[in-house]
Amino acid sequence: MAATVQMLPAIMASLPIFESSASALGGGPAAVGGTIAAQEENEQFLLRAFRSFAEAAGSLERSYGLLRTEVAQLRGELEQSHAGLARSEAENRRMREHLDRILEGLPCGVLALGDGGGISRANPEARRLLALAEGGASLDALSPGMRQLLERARSAAGEVEQHLAGTAEDPRWLAARHAAVGGQPSESSIFILRDVTEDKRQEQQRDRQQRERALAEMAAMLAHEIRNPLASLELFAGLLAGAELPPECHAWVEQVRAGLRTLAATVNNVLQFHSLPSPESAPLDLGDLLDWAKDFLAPITRQARVELLLHNRVHGVLVPADRHCLEQVLLNLLLNAQRALPGGGRVELWGTRIRDAEGDAVTVSVADSGPGIAPEHLSRIFEAGFSTRPGSPGLGLAVCRKIVELHGGRIQVTSPPAGGARFTLRLPLPAKESTHKGRHEGGGDFQLGRRAPGAAE
Repeated sequence: MAATVQMLPAIMASLPIFESSASALGGGPAAVGGTIAAQEENEQFLLRAFRSFAEAAGSLERSYGLLRTEVAQLRGELEQSHAGLARSEAENRRMREHLDRILEGLPCGVLALGDGGGISRANPEARRLLALAEGGASLDALSPGMRQLLERARSAAGEVEQHLAGTAEDPRWLAARHAAVGGQPSESSIFILRDVTEDKRQEQQRDRQQRERALAEMAAMLAHEIRNPLASLELFAGLLAGAELPPECHAWVEQVRAGLRTLAATVNNVLQFHSLPSPESAPLDLGDLLDWAKDFLAPITRQARVELLLHNRVHGVLVPADRHCLEQVLLNLLLNAQRALPGGGRVELWGTRIRDAEGDAVTVSVADSGPGIAPEHLSRIFEAGFSTRPGSPGLGLAVCRKIVELHGGRIQVTSPPAGGARFTLRLPLPAKESTHKGRHEGGGDFQLGRRAPGAAE
């Protein structure tokens, strides 16, 4: 400011008004006096103008300094904001990656649908449960059962379950829960999917155990109500068989005895299902056992007009087994086959020695020419309490399976669409199985007949 005031004379001298005033000094005294007064007035005016100018310049300088300070402050704040935004983006990216890893590793399926109903996101478990390929997919790619499950879940308040197509031996169940992202079912949706097949299997196992407990109580009652009179009937039937009766009467007595044996086997099924003792293993000639089964049931099959064919190729083959238990298995299978032929037919009993990937074994098969077993019943045929025959406790095949498993073997059933049923049990042979008899003459077949389809040699 002081520098500006010091520069005033030079500035004033350079102005035209001062040049004209100086030239006027050559006039008279009056003119000189008027000129000096005007010059002083002009100087005062200019001094005031320059002071105002200097004040304005100072104000502008201060304002510019404040503006620069504010700009610097705003630049610092903007840089901090940019740094914070970058950190926020990095944090969001890490959080998104973390959530993606969680979503990918969830044991349940997560399926997200967009506003248009297309699949916008599906984690690996959802793709596995829904059998979706990698990449984009739509609801049209799902099976009808899957789409029905999602529709039911969309309209339900909680989780819904549905049985989906699977094998008879391995049914499949899925559960789904729905959540609308926007609050409206028509907007984006998320479905939580769970495979509840194992839960259903355990539930069915608990149901079977409850049925078995109920059947155990029934067995205790039957032990007192049936076994004692049945033993008396068997005793008197035995006495009648030893009496001197006409041949026709002897045949009737044998029919009575066969019926009593059948009834005794049924009672034993009920009584022993929950308390089967460990088998008392001893070397058993399986060929002799098959011969006994055919002779034992011959009276019943003749009366029922059923042809019983025996293909015995296991004479002399010894298996470590409890004879009484295996007798019970054969009686159950043969009597079931005979009951499947109310109008007569054919039952074939096969005994064969085999060698497969599991080692040496023997197979015993019982095949009938009846109508067969419905496909939906095949998976339940060995369940305790399941029976397609009215009035039956449904324990015979369950007991058979338990006895065979106690002997280290297994039992299976097949029923082709053309009809007929075939039960096959496999018993393992010891590493050094030996024989104590040669084969019967004629190859061991008591009767020759048409070979059952698929029968093993």
